[in-house]
Amino acid sequence: MRRLIEAAEIQQRVTELGRQITADYRGRPLTVIGVLTGSLVLVSDLIRTIELPVRVGMIRASSYAGRTTTGNAVSIDLNLLPDVRARDVLIVDDVFDSGRTLTALVERLQTCDAASVRTAVLLWKERPRETEWTPDYFGFRIPDVFVVGYGLDYNDEHRSLPYVAALDPVEL
Repeated sequence: MRRLIEAAEIQQRVTELGRQITADYRGRPLTVIGVLTGSLVLVSDLIRTIELPVRVGMIRASSYAGRTTTGNAVSIDLNLLPDVRARDVLIVDDVFDSGRTLTALVERLQTCDAASVRTAVLLWKERPRETEWTPDYFGFRIPDVFVVGYGLDYNDEHRSLPYVAALDPVEL
């Protein structure tokens, strides 16, 4: 396992994102929707840096599991989604990889009569995209490697690491 981003760097960048989001949404009703389960740590830290009243909800969406980072279809479960009508929505996810999951989420939430739908991700992988769409806010650009820590997992392990690390292929 090789550390890519240290805990202090993450906290500093999350604080910067919170300030930027605060400025962008001042005076508007904001709902932060975290994508389960990888974004839990980021959502928790980020909402504490946003200096606005924020409604928080979660949504389950995935296009892969385990060590693979591709799949055929995006699965979206809206059961935990709060009412977003007439509210600005910020979808928060852990990694922007192929772009398929966030694109599907944005398209789906736009049908829920939200005032606006934007996105924030902790990590943006440098790799070819399956979509032209890109996140509105991001923490760090990283190489196309399998990462764990700060909420990201490999087979439901390593989420509690306070930093982001790349797993070596032999560890997968």
